[in-house]
Amino acid sequence: MGTAPKNPKDEEAPAAPAAPAPPAEGEKPGKKEKPGRAKDGEKEVGPRGKGKKGPLAPTARAGAPVSTNPNFRYIVRVANTDLDGRRRTALALTGVSGVGLRIAEATCQLAGVDPHALIGDLPEPTVEQIEATLVELPTKLPAWMTNEPRDYVGGDTFHRFGPDLVTAERDAVNQMKMIRSYRGVRHERGQKVRGQRTRSNGRTGMAAGVLKKAAKEAAQTKAKEEAGPAPAAAAKPAAAPAKKEAA
Repeated sequence: MGTAPKNPKDEEAPAAPAAPAPPAEGEKPGKKEKPGRAKDGEKEVGPRGKGKKGPLAPTARAGAPVSTNPNFRYIVRVANTDLDGRRRTALALTGVSGVGLRIAEATCQLAGVDPHALIGDLPEPTVEQIEATLVELPTKLPAWMTNEPRDYVGGDTFHRFGPDLVTAERDAVNQMKMIRSYRGVRHERGQKVRGQRTRSNGRTGMAAGVLKKAAKEAAQTKAKEEAGPAPAAAAKPAAAPAKKEAA
C-alpha cells in the first residue's frame, strides 16, 4: 500500500476542461445563455438565497376544464341569451342581464343544481328548470334581493332579467320624461341623474378655449360671409372745369 506524497506539488494536476469545438464554416456561433435565467415554460424551484437560484423545472399550465360528456354543448340558451357551456353554472348565469353572482348561486340552490358543474354538461330539462326558477324568484327570495322590490303601479315585487329588464328600464325612463320630472329632464339633456358632480366630469357640448384651428378659421370665414362685401368708397365729386380767361 503506497503512501501519499508529502510534497503537494507531486500530486497529479486535474485534467483541463476540453475546449469547445470551433463552429463550422458559414455557421454563426450560438448565443451564450446567461446563468440563472429560466426559459419559456419553466420556473425556478427551490429556496432563493442571496443571489442564488434553485434548479429549473418545467411547469404545466392549467387549462380550461374539459368535459368528456358526448352530449356536451358549447352554447346554452337561457332567457334569450347565449351562454358559454365551458363555464361553471353559477358563473355562466351571470351572463344574463339582471342576474349577478348572488342571484345565480341562489338560483342553483333552489333548482338543485351543482353551481360548480359545467353548464354545457347539464341536460335540457335541467336548463329549463333553472329558467323556471329565475321566473319564480320573487316568490322564493326576500324582496330586498330582487331588483324591483315594489312596483310603482301595483306595488308588487318583481325580478327583471333578460330582455324584460331592458324593456322595463326603457319604459321607466320614458315615463319620467313624459311627466317632466327632474330625473326625466336630466335624461333628456344627457346629464348626470344621480347627483354626481358635473363641474369636471360629464361635461357636454363644446367647451370654450378648446376650439381647434380649423374650427376657428371656419368661424371667421362664416362671419365674413355674413357681414357681406365692404362698402365701396364714396366717389369724389368731379372738379369744375376751369374758366377761360377773357381775352
